[in-house]
Amino acid sequence: GKERKAEYFAQLTQLLQEYPKIFVVNVTMVGSKQVQNVRMQLRGKAELLFGKNTMIRKCIRENLEEMPHLEPLLEIVQGNTGFIFMKDDDTAVRQILADNFVGAAARAGVVAPVSVQIPAGPTGLQPTETNFFQALNISTKISKGSIEILQPVDLVTAGKKVMPGEAALLQKLGIKPFTYGLVVKSVYDNGQVYDAAVLDITDDDLTSAFMSGLQQVAAVSLAAAYPTLASVPHSIINGYKNVLSIALVTDYCYPLAQKLKDFLSDPEAMAAAAAAA
Repeated sequence: GKERKAEYFAQLTQLLQEYPKIFVVNVTMVGSKQVQNVRMQLRGKAELLFGKNTMIRKCIRENLEEMPHLEPLLEIVQGNTGFIFMKDDDTAVRQILADNFVGAAARAGVVAPVSVQIPAGPTGLQPTETNFFQALNISTKISKGSIEILQPVDLVTAGKKVMPGEAALLQKLGIKPFTYGLVVKSVYDNGQVYDAAVLDITDDDLTSAFMSGLQQVAAVSLAAAYPTLASVPHSIINGYKNVLSIALVTDYCYPLAQKLKDFLSDPEAMAAAAAAA
């Protein structure tokens, strides 16, 4: 026991020293076969490690003096979790995790990860099963020698426990409504911890958020008559529009304004431009 514990501590310490990024994954309802498949596919890209949370936290605490940046990890080591250690190729790792989700039957007493609706239509079940549907208040009829559900049924609600009757019906219908796999719930990256949702933010999302903020800064600066880098281009354009407007309604002119004046005084050119637009 002590030797295995020491070996585990040494392995975890080495991984913490070697890899700057960690996926903390939830492995609830994940089978050993799934874990084995993921581990094999991660070879050469990342390292997958499980262990008791108390042992993991103890190992981290014992290494805080040498690696103080590990302290944020202590807060997220909880529940049925595992660690995936990697250096940079997190996209490939996430794809491997996604590819290894498997369908699972709804078991009684399990909290449903998603809502389940049974569609209307034939079930393929014999008329002798009618009482089973009646017990669940599901309207049916007999059609062509089998039971047919008359309208869609919201059978299971996400976040609530699956009842025995619901689980039995889904099993009879051959429906495996849930999928389970290693779910990334938190990310540790060089001393920083953030939610896994951040991984889905794209460059386009960042650009859009930046441009939105820039527009707001420019709007406030213009309204307050306080020049900033964001507002100066707008101020220059607005100033030029004012100068151009004055040139169009007075005798004052300059080369660029003259081109616009000539264009506005030529009905054929205006008609051609309107048609092209």
